[in-house]
Formats: sequence, C-alpha cells, structure tokens
Amino acid sequence: MEHISNDRNRTRTTKSMRRVLRREAPSTVGVLADAEDFATMTGYRTFIFDDHRAYLQQVDALLRTLAAQGLHTSVTLFDPGEFAEFCTTGGLDPDRPETRARFTAHTASRGVCLPYTGQPLDRLVPLLVDAAVRQATWDCASLLLADLGNCAECGQDVGREAFERSSHLLVTLLQGAGTGLHHLVCSVPAEEEQLLAVLHAEVGDDGIPELDDDEGAEFVTVLAVGVALESPGGIVLRTTRPGEPDRLHGWRLDRGNLVALTAGEVFSAYCTDAETGEPVAPEHGVEYCAGHPLDEPPGSGH
Repeated sequence: MEHISNDRNRTRTTKSMRRVLRREAPSTVGVLADAEDFATMTGYRTFIFDDHRAYLQQVDALLRTLAAQGLHTSVTLFDPGEFAEFCTTGGLDPDRPETRARFTAHTASRGVCLPYTGQPLDRLVPLLVDAAVRQATWDCASLLLADLGNCAECGQDVGREAFERSSHLLVTLLQGAGTGLHHLVCSVPAEEEQLLAVLHAEVGDDGIPELDDDEGAEFVTVLAVGVALESPGGIVLRTTRPGEPDRLHGWRLDRGNLVALTAGEVFSAYCTDAETGEPVAPEHGVEYCAGHPLDEPPGSGH
C-alpha cells in the first residue's frame, strides 16, 4: 500500500511540475483578421472553420482561456500568401495543423506580434494590422536605402548619410516646435507604393524631445528615402498645448531638402480633398501655420 501511495504522490508531483512549466511557456495565436484571407484558408481540408465571424469568436474565447490560465500570450496576423511561400520554401505540407503552428511561430519571431492583455479582439486586430503595416513600411524603406550603395563621387554610403541627415532634421523639427504634444506624419512616394510614417513626441520645458525609439527610427527611415531619392513628399506637424488651439505646420521635400510651407499652403493642403480636389471645411479650433525654417546639416545631397 505504501508503494502505491508513493507512486500516486510522485504522479501528483509530476503533474504539478508540468503545470508550473506550462505557465512559463508562452503561447502565440495567429489570427486571420481579413475575410479574404480566411476564405483562402478554408481551401485546406484540416482547416475546420467555414464562417469568419464564428472563427473570430472562437479565437477570442481561446485568448481569454489562455489568459485565465495565467499564460503569457501574444497575437500575430496569419497571412495565407506568406504561409504558402513558407511551406513551399521549407518543403512542408500546408494542410497540417502543426505546419500552421510552425508558421505562426515563425511570423511572431519576426516581431510582428502584440501581447494579449485581455482586450477584445475587435480592438486588438486594428492595432495588430497597424503594427504589421508599420513593419512592412520600415522593411521596404530600409531595403530601399540599403540598395542605394555608395556615392560615385565621394564614395560615402548614400543611405546611411541620408539617415543621419534625416535624424538631424527630425531633432530640428521638434526643437523648433517648442513645448507640447506633437503628432508628425511623413509621406514619401517610393516605386509603386506610398511610404507613411507617424511619430508622437512630447517636448517639455527642458526642450528635450521624448519619443518612442521604434517610431523615431521608422519616421527617420521613411524621411531618409525621400531625402536620398530626392522624391516629392512632405511632413505635417500638429502641436497640442493645454488651453490653446492646435497648430498645424507643414514642409515639402524638394530635391532632398525640407522646405517650409506658408500658412496658406498648409491651409490649402488640409482643406482640399486629395482625391476630388474639392474644398473641405477647415477644422474648428485649429490654426494653420507656416513651417519654421530648418537648420540643414552640412553636406547634403548627391
């Protein structure tokens, strides 16, 4: 009897240890956020879902269950096109659950994932899509800069020099904006797509900008593409201060330089429909202001 009791105790101890280890093993859930992506996956026999809404409800329930078990869970987007390429490259059978799990882990390892903290899926998915778009933009801009190579005249790395120059321009922009909360958008056309980067920063009384490092790197990289390629594009900056109207400023890219827009040009840009060209009513409680001159770093352009 004592032998049986000892075996049972060992079994309970083993199960308890496994539960502890399970809590320390992170989980990643891949989500088919887009209805078309979901429809593509229904072509696989082992993918048992046939209704996108019901599928999302089950994903939401799974996330809540994992969270209730105290497990660290992250969520990533599942892209069927990338999945098919992943399977072809690795010689994997796409119609197997373990292959989909392997691809989900691969996608999460690239950094395009967010932690699940109990938020509803309809709030989490837009954040996830935004993160994926930002990552794709950053990847595209970085690749464009890397492909520029060295300047034929001076031998310097064109992309690196453009990045350093753009970093200087961002600091100058924020210093000139003064105290307050600042929202900046940089838009640069590149090849067949529009690169867009958004940056939030706060400048206190000490004049030192506080911003997210990743947002800052993305913003500078996109701006550097416009500087290096001498493409059109521009930056808009919105400043918010307590008790004051928001102030909008703008700059355009001209042959690799940032040129301040006049107040009238800023007003026209904001109050014109980009697709139809029709006028749009100005935003209430907003001042449209000229961009302040920027201190250009020495040595620019190739």
